[in-house]
Amino acid sequence: MDRYLSSEQQPWSVGASLNPSGGWGEATEEGTLWEESTGGRPGDSSTIEPSLHALQKFVPTDYASYTQENYLFAGKNIVLQESIENYGAVVWPAAIALCQYLEEHREELKLQDAKILELGAGPGLVSIVASILGAQVTATDQPDVLGNLQYNLLKNTLQRTAHLPDVRELVWGEGLERNFPRSACCYDYVLASDIVYHHYCLASLLSTMVHLCQPGTVLLWANKFRFSTDYEFLDQFKQVFDTTLLAEFPESSVKLFKGTLKCD
Repeated sequence: MDRYLSSEQQPWSVGASLNPSGGWGEATEEGTLWEESTGGRPGDSSTIEPSLHALQKFVPTDYASYTQENYLFAGKNIVLQESIENYGAVVWPAAIALCQYLEEHREELKLQDAKILELGAGPGLVSIVASILGAQVTATDQPDVLGNLQYNLLKNTLQRTAHLPDVRELVWGEGLERNFPRSACCYDYVLASDIVYHHYCLASLLSTMVHLCQPGTVLLWANKFRFSTDYEFLDQFKQVFDTTLLAEFPESSVKLFKGTLKCD
């Protein structure tokens, strides 16, 4: 089922200063984010609510241009700011498939008030849909996409959901117990979509998945299988997680797996 509706070019420039480490920084003053030379806001023709800017912590990376993409899930129109200049600023096929599954199985999954963490949230579609469906969501990703991620989440959930999503930095394999202590960070679901492809962080990704899952945590991982490394990761995944294939989406080559951590 195709939930993509339309695309519109939205070029803009970031007026706030960016730090040299990752192209983003913490906002220091309400109303200083993303001022365009015309005085408008990125991704929206009207002024964003002041409360959105008061809550914003991160400044989006200064890409040359963005597109405004529209999606429809759970009866809500979701408008995302995306850029093809960064893998983490684009919605990939597995995110669409995972959102469709969450929507169609919301009662079975008992998403209302469920505690959810999303790995590699990117532009935020999955986290937004989970929030609309009633979950308490923590969206995580690398530092350079956090600004755009938080912008999209706030724009689409502020005053629309029971729980406002949290956005946190998570570099796979780094500072896991310090930043996400197992004694305090207990999740009903860990969500992941299209985070497995031909990159060099797969071992760190798997260790992060293991750290975040405790007895009772369900990991829902959707992925478009493109390379042999994807299947190699699946084999490693099955060694530490009891794995069930929940759904397949032949039109996009996406498979959706459920994993629960194996007992020692």
